[in-house]
Amino acid sequence: MRLRRTLPAAALAAAVFCAPLRAQEPVDRVDPFIGTTNFGTTNPGALCPNGMMAVVPFNVMGSDTNIYDKDARWWSTPYEYHNEFFTGFAHGALSGVGCPEMGSLLTMATTGPLTVDYKEYGTAYEDETASPGYYAVTLDKYGVRAEATATPRTSAERYTFPAGEGHILLNLGEGLTNESGATVRRVSATEIEGMKLLGTFCYNPQKVFPVYFVLRVTKTPSSSGYWKKQRPMTGVEAEWTPDNGKYKLYTEYGRELAGDDVGYWFTFDDLREGEQIEVRMGISYVSTENARRNLDAEQPAGTSFDAIRGAARTRWNDDLSRIRVEGGTAEQQTVFYTALYHALIHPNLVNDVNGEYPVMERSGETGVSEHDRYTVFSLWDTYRNVHQLLTLVYPERQLDMVRSMIGMYEEWGWMPKWELYGRETFTMEGDPAIPVIVDTWMKGLRDFDVATAYEAFLKSATTPGAQNRLRPDIDPYVERGYIPLGFYAKDLAGDTSVSHALEYYVADHALSLLADSLGHGDDARLFRDRSLGYRHYYDKEFGTLRPINDDGTFLEPFDPKAGENFTAAPGFHEGSAWNYTFFVPHDVEGLAKLMGGRRKFVDKLQMVFDEGLYDPANEPDIAYAYLFSRFPGEEWRTQREVRRLLAKYFTTAPDGIPGNDDTGTMSAWAVFSMMGFYPDCPGEPYYTLTAPVFDRVEIATERGPLVIEAERPAAGAGYIGRMTLGGKPLGKYRLSHDELLGGGRLKFELKNDK
Repeated sequence: MRLRRTLPAAALAAAVFCAPLRAQEPVDRVDPFIGTTNFGTTNPGALCPNGMMAVVPFNVMGSDTNIYDKDARWWSTPYEYHNEFFTGFAHGALSGVGCPEMGSLLTMATTGPLTVDYKEYGTAYEDETASPGYYAVTLDKYGVRAEATATPRTSAERYTFPAGEGHILLNLGEGLTNESGATVRRVSATEIEGMKLLGTFCYNPQKVFPVYFVLRVTKTPSSSGYWKKQRPMTGVEAEWTPDNGKYKLYTEYGRELAGDDVGYWFTFDDLREGEQIEVRMGISYVSTENARRNLDAEQPAGTSFDAIRGAARTRWNDDLSRIRVEGGTAEQQTVFYTALYHALIHPNLVNDVNGEYPVMERSGETGVSEHDRYTVFSLWDTYRNVHQLLTLVYPERQLDMVRSMIGMYEEWGWMPKWELYGRETFTMEGDPAIPVIVDTWMKGLRDFDVATAYEAFLKSATTPGAQNRLRPDIDPYVERGYIPLGFYAKDLAGDTSVSHALEYYVADHALSLLADSLGHGDDARLFRDRSLGYRHYYDKEFGTLRPINDDGTFLEPFDPKAGENFTAAPGFHEGSAWNYTFFVPHDVEGLAKLMGGRRKFVDKLQMVFDEGLYDPANEPDIAYAYLFSRFPGEEWRTQREVRRLLAKYFTTAPDGIPGNDDTGTMSAWAVFSMMGFYPDCPGEPYYTLTAPVFDRVEIATERGPLVIEAERPAAGAGYIGRMTLGGKPLGKYRLSHDELLGGGRLKFELKNDK
């Protein structure tokens, strides 16, 4: 029987002995197994907040017992909750993404006769547990207890063996990445180093990059060596052992091995019952020398596994404790803190301890940063709420992320779109760095080179399409105010012209705000006018946005439901016309006028929820519930729909995220919504209010604590009756960032009905 324990021991103890929730620390309320199925693509691995390193259990390939994809290259996460075949720990992995990448450098502990074929050494497992910064599991086939923890740039694993012969394996051939080349070199009896190629995220060609590693074991092996799936490399002194299936084993006499499917093994004879061997790994995206520097700096000699685990826990608790909640149910507190945990996984550090990092889109070149340099900018997702959360609660980190994006422009000539370890993947659409940086600026975080940022924004917003890396279909957008079908993709099934244009409208609106703030009045008017081009797409016949043919006519035939559930539909990317029609956050009142007025707008938006046309698993309609509050008297609909969405789609079950977490975006929606406010328009420094889930929320901000309180006559009270801000009556439901922080204390008096 496979056993799971999804909450850390302290939380379990509190549940068993009925300890009050306030006795727990925020870190104890996180369940890393939430989102690990239903395509949430999160994982329960060990990592630090926004760290480079992630140590993740790998179970998505190699056995017919897995109910999901047997080949990891068809799965975008190293771990799926229902799979049951453990093949090691991956080092460096992504969370909540929709394409396979990373998830390599697989370490594994085995016993008995040595085998290096993952299909043979993989095993079922039980007694699985995870908490922030820690993961552990028992490997059924071997009786080995495997534990993992991490520092920002390094990992530590501890394996507790039964008596007899044991092995530690490093498999460089398998993983999620679409690349397979690697090298491994013996440095000493207990240390190896090497490199693994990664890249082609979402199958983008020529986006390969290396990850370098140094690995150490804490016990001198009885024997060790390399393996290779193909013939031995010329020039490597090797002593052949009997053929191990499809693999050949070499003794340690060779100094280095390279190839598409290689690895290294350590064998330990005569292990005592309960003897522990630890594996320590440092990684770098610059060099093996830096991987070693990272390992030496973050795990000085004598540092114990338990000390590393404790430090990781403290890091997480410090970050999570910047928001303190009281009240609500135990399940709601777990949902909240797990969502906050997920929102703090990406972006990631990419600079080493000496400040060096891989220069954007310039293979082999290294830069040196005076601040933390970040990577994994999944901006089409995170520009909507993750960066707003970071700006509010983790401003020092958000500033470094903005500086990182500006640095990428200086190195490459363009802002990032969906950047991954110094490579632009060109995944998804739009110009999303603009609203991220404008939002940061408009909320008062201004310690960055705004002139260079503005220069970059003007470049992507005005460069003709033939030379424009971020907006390749900008020409008709500028000339006509919209993008016709067939301009970007001749195959209409793959055309996403409406989605592209809507993203440009949002970006140009944000750019108009920055231009106005910087005193560039003509630019502000130009980009504000451009942002209103969405009107071209509105079709009165269907009451939705509708793709436009090259001759200016609407697409025929047309089904506004086409594209739902991630199916292909002309004009829209990963959604239907209903998922995109209300995605005009910068001109809600103007869209309502097009639709025939407030009443028709509200009724149509309500229909989207009532008839199941809303997609909770993707970004375009993520803020729909908050649009009701733009119209006085309709705010109760926001409060009702947000409450419904939270209850239905965000739970403590493994499928407790509504699909792909998109590097924390779905989770950030839950964090804001449970606190009682949401950033409804990227680039605009405003929030729309809703009824909070908790009785009290205290947020540490750079301007001091922000306290949100709710008084409710009964547990189910979920509608706002009266509000005060800073002790003064509050009659509006949309507040500026300055108003909210300046008020200091936002108080809700809730009631049972609207």
